[in-house]
Amino acid sequence: MIDQRYQEALDYLYSFIDYSVERTYRYSADTFDLNRVRDLFQVVGNPQDQYNSVHIAGTKGKGSVSAMIASVLLAAGYRTGLYTSPHLQHFTERIRVDGQEIPKSEVVRLVEILKPHIEAIQHLTVYEIITALGFLHFAEQEVECAVVEVGLGGRLDATNVLNPLVSVITSLSYDHMHLLGDSLSDIAREKAGIIKPGVPVISAPQQFEAERVVEQVAHSIKAPLVLVGRDWLYSPGARDLNAQSLYVWSAAEQPLMDAYVESAGGEEWVPPRYQIPLLGHHQVVNGAVAFAAIQTIREQGLVVNEEAIQEGFREVSWPGRFQILSRSPIVVVDSAHNRDSALKLRIALDDYFPGQPVTLIFGASADKDISGMLIELLPRVSRLIVTQAGHPRAAAPDELAHMAHTHGLRVEVALPVSTALDRAMTKARPGEVIIAAGSIFVVGEILAAWERLGQPKV
Repeated sequence: MIDQRYQEALDYLYSFIDYSVERTYRYSADTFDLNRVRDLFQVVGNPQDQYNSVHIAGTKGKGSVSAMIASVLLAAGYRTGLYTSPHLQHFTERIRVDGQEIPKSEVVRLVEILKPHIEAIQHLTVYEIITALGFLHFAEQEVECAVVEVGLGGRLDATNVLNPLVSVITSLSYDHMHLLGDSLSDIAREKAGIIKPGVPVISAPQQFEAERVVEQVAHSIKAPLVLVGRDWLYSPGARDLNAQSLYVWSAAEQPLMDAYVESAGGEEWVPPRYQIPLLGHHQVVNGAVAFAAIQTIREQGLVVNEEAIQEGFREVSWPGRFQILSRSPIVVVDSAHNRDSALKLRIALDDYFPGQPVTLIFGASADKDISGMLIELLPRVSRLIVTQAGHPRAAAPDELAHMAHTHGLRVEVALPVSTALDRAMTKARPGEVIIAAGSIFVVGEILAAWERLGQPKV
């Protein structure tokens, strides 16, 4: 019975306009009017003001950074909310308290509470309603701190009603250009829209033009800015297929780090070392950003000891990001869906599987830089299988195959995604790496197919 009522609740939510599917709209304050979001939140008691929060925007890495921060806060003993989007497999993944997904029964109950208020406010979107539902759940569950990932952009995102302890901006690159702008400066300006007057902001290392915009926005509203790569420094440590380590130290500690390196570790001072199960050098950067945010959170009054940081990093879970599902054959899924993340994926493949042949299962959303992703990935690929996720924005596989043919590679088409996985595994050669990438929706369907096959995850 609850499954039926839950599906009816989801059907109700998705009956509202969904700009993740629509493309014929203007990304403007008229379309994304935060006043209607504030109106909705106000009539349900402004739940976002009932707990501390951390607000995270960025092109890539914001989900990983969110998961790391939430894991550390949970290890420190705080009742912790985590709000992310989109989901890999199940809607309930988006809203978590202490690592537990929101129960289906709570989704049903909260939708019923919100319905009369939703119907009294015109032009609300799916995402705005889901955000209200998530924030209300956090308030009812009496979370002490909510870690909130921005959905799209930042300035006009429904989550931007928060007044957080700290704002975080992860790596910025080209994505959603038809909405956020064609230059990195324009994209950075939209993301920097989450920065609040006087509220500390942490930024990942950025390309110069993006960094300049973040600095300008922070300076203009007197928001203290911490730059990872300038104020906090980092270095990768040992790695294997299970985990990797990173070192983080402050700029003031650089002389100590120099002495440590020169003495080959013989100095008394040792930089803090953290282990994370998330693989790839980009996750080292994300770990440093999460660490910097935690330090600022501590300065804001939350007690987070060193043991909690160690435990939180060590225990973090964020599926679908260079996640190894199997080692015989090697099967990896990665949610890379723009050119920059495709490049990082290729680097990770070279780091972890140097010289090994690669079969790529590839599907992408039609509004993404598909050509850019293929340019980065295909030099590393010996066999390509194109597919299509069951999502309205998914690009047709024939179109993907045509684009791939221009790179001189033989291409197979396999539908649905589960068939592409089966074909890749059936024909896998010894030592071959099977990687699925190009869209979070493809990764979600691969994970679902993996579960249906009864395959254990590594």
